[in-house]
Amino acid sequence: MTAAAPTDADLVAAHAAGDPHAFDELVRRHRDRMWAVALRTVRDPEEAADALQDAFVSAFRAAANFRAESQVTTWLHRIVVNACLDRVRRRQARPTVPLPETSQYEPAVPNDSMAERETRLLVREALDQLPEDQRMPIVLVDVEGYSVSETARLLSIAEGTVKSRCARGRAKLAKLLGHLRNPDSEGDVPTHESKHGEGR
Repeated sequence: MTAAAPTDADLVAAHAAGDPHAFDELVRRHRDRMWAVALRTVRDPEEAADALQDAFVSAFRAAANFRAESQVTTWLHRIVVNACLDRVRRRQARPTVPLPETSQYEPAVPNDSMAERETRLLVREALDQLPEDQRMPIVLVDVEGYSVSETARLLSIAEGTVKSRCARGRAKLAKLLGHLRNPDSEGDVPTHESKHGEGR
């Protein structure tokens, strides 16, 4: 309730200059959002918590090298995703753990209708059914908003590979989720001409 609050970039600069409280404030501002990113990427609360801790340690150490060419949130986001990908690669041989249906790990959204919640669960379950090599590019491009080139760099694969894996994954998702738009045609790619035979 004093003067203008410092920007994220101000906090990173203050932390790099030795301010003992600046990084704590940065974490407090962005922890919930970065937690959601980690959980969506690795799908296991324990792994997500560990990845988030790794990411914040990395950010703490790398703050002096931060250049204000991108937003601090973008910089943090990339560090979190990289920490998650490291964990995904390490556990590649182990079975994945699906998110619980009623997740206490995601903040409740006000005015969140049952229909919206159910749709999100169906989308999450459909994503869980994709093979890892298709799920990761789709999460990064379609959910997290990374460009194809950024996703290619994060996953250490070619841009064409990102595009083809996204295309294959989207085709599978369209079949798995087609009934949400068109209940009379389960296997079809969803269209905007939705039939309302079963109500909402």
